[in-house]
Amino acid sequence: MDAAGIAPRDEQRRDEDPVVADVEADVEIAVRLAAACGVDRSSRTDRARWLTVLAEGLEAHRDELVALAAEETHLSTTRLSGEVTRTATQLRFFAGVALEGSYVEATLDAPDASLTPPRPDLRRMLRPLGVVGVFAASNFPFAFSVLGNDTASALAAGCPVVVKAHPGHLRLSRRVVQIAHVALVEAGAPATVLALVDGFDAGTALVRHPLVSAVGFTGSTRGGRALFDLAAARPAPIPFYGELGSINPVVVTPAAAAADVGGIATGLAGSFTRDGGQYCTKPGLVFVPEGAGFEQALVAALAGATSQTLLTDGIASAFDAGSAALAARDDVEVVFTGDPATDASAPAVIATTTGAFVAAHETFLEECFGPLTVLVRYADEASLDAALAVLDGSLTGTIHHEPGEDVTALTEALARVAGRIVYNGWPTGVAIAWAQHHGGGWPATTASVHTSVGATAIRRWLEPIAYQDAPAGVLPPELADGNPLGIPRREDGVLAAGAAE
Repeated sequence: MDAAGIAPRDEQRRDEDPVVADVEADVEIAVRLAAACGVDRSSRTDRARWLTVLAEGLEAHRDELVALAAEETHLSTTRLSGEVTRTATQLRFFAGVALEGSYVEATLDAPDASLTPPRPDLRRMLRPLGVVGVFAASNFPFAFSVLGNDTASALAAGCPVVVKAHPGHLRLSRRVVQIAHVALVEAGAPATVLALVDGFDAGTALVRHPLVSAVGFTGSTRGGRALFDLAAARPAPIPFYGELGSINPVVVTPAAAAADVGGIATGLAGSFTRDGGQYCTKPGLVFVPEGAGFEQALVAALAGATSQTLLTDGIASAFDAGSAALAARDDVEVVFTGDPATDASAPAVIATTTGAFVAAHETFLEECFGPLTVLVRYADEASLDAALAVLDGSLTGTIHHEPGEDVTALTEALARVAGRIVYNGWPTGVAIAWAQHHGGGWPATTASVHTSVGATAIRRWLEPIAYQDAPAGVLPPELADGNPLGIPRREDGVLAAGAAE
């Protein structure tokens, strides 16, 4: 993710901005107002309407916001306009998740005195945790920022959100919050359900605040680990859902290379250089068969590749240092380096052997955030297996194969570390869907059983509660007799589909 982590630009901005007088006081006010806003008592219908008007507000200000984002991030207006569309789609998607209602996992068991031990009347569901702290990402200034996936899923769950702005697009973040507040108030929502804080100290204060119940983070491994440790060290520890670094290994089988080495190389070239390689799903490690001509095909595919100004000075410096350190190693070959340009980073391809990779895998598995990929040449199945055995957790794993090939063993090897396996495609691109999973083992995420994209992202912001022999008047409507809300429920072990509210 963001190689710049959470550090220095935050402090620099505070010195230059007279509006920020007391960061901890700002966090205190934002969190306490969010905690008191009452969104946990709102209906799923209301929250779905709020998410929908937030989507409409983004789209109505598309041109203004895209221009501002382009100025701050150096991303193209075409890419950013598409990201606005994605963000609005995410908001509407979670409106649908809220309305459908199965996410609450409503479960009812009728009393049965004949069982041993006797079973009382039990009713269980998931309820909102409380205030959620969200750390915005640098590389998706809309889709993983103020109104991104974490915010959308938390609001759908009934949790207020306090966002820690990313310093790489601070003016954009402030404008998005202004637009969001107008939309929320017009829709009858409490404006304090969403707040924005900024600055390095604001991040630590947010994680430490006793009224913050969970944190979502997208950023560097270093910054995420520091905040993860902080969340765990609180007097009352809270869950910290961090998406950190991911190398996203790819395996090209000999049969696939023989059938279409040029097509696969062209796909890789487009994927790892897309938007300057600043995707958490960038394929940063590619296992290719020796003697297949893959390197030559990739160099040909990169003939028109251009340098790109990266998101922040910190990210650019980290990329330049990381790629230079890899290129200087004795056990690698520099296959391709693009033409550098002023204030821009050039794409690069490094190649090594499976033996060198295994011997120094800790170095090769460090994410180099930017337009660089490492090719690992394998001689046979045994050498490939040895290399795959030392992989760390990743968001994705990819297999390029020919129809009819048995890739079961490769699938098992990658499934050990990756949360999503891609076949004959590329991982840059994460669809918004009920079946999506965007997570993986450490260091890709801090909690691999959860996702930050897709319907089950909402599960992070919920906790279970069971009611035993409860009076009807105290039960939430999701657990009431007769299923008045018409949501999917499990009753006496039988799953019954409901009708949306």
